[in-house]
Amino acid sequence: MVDILIRPILTEKALKLSEEKNQYAFEVHRKATKEEIKKAVEEKFGVKVESVRTVIIQGKRKVRFTRKGIQEGKKPDIKKAYVTLSKDSKIDYYGTSGQQQG
Repeated sequence: MVDILIRPILTEKALKLSEEKNQYAFEVHRKATKEEIKKAVEEKFGVKVESVRTVIIQGKRKVRFTRKGIQEGKKPDIKKAYVTLSKDSKIDYYGTSGQQQG
């Protein structure tokens, strides 16, 4: 499994969790296990992971009315991982630490 971490989730809820509880949310590969997710986060960001919680979000059904009739479809299911880091660890998505802007 090459790409375990697909993208970070940067919603209001996820940003609030990162500030208050040092938890970060990622969209992960559907078949990734908690151990694989933990290892991928530790390797990519160089942090210490305490725990991983996962949830599978069911894709929504979509219906479109056209001249040729009703077209039905479904968005794909996604898997989210909520990763809790140790107290001294932090993830900087933008890499702005130590850089001066000007």
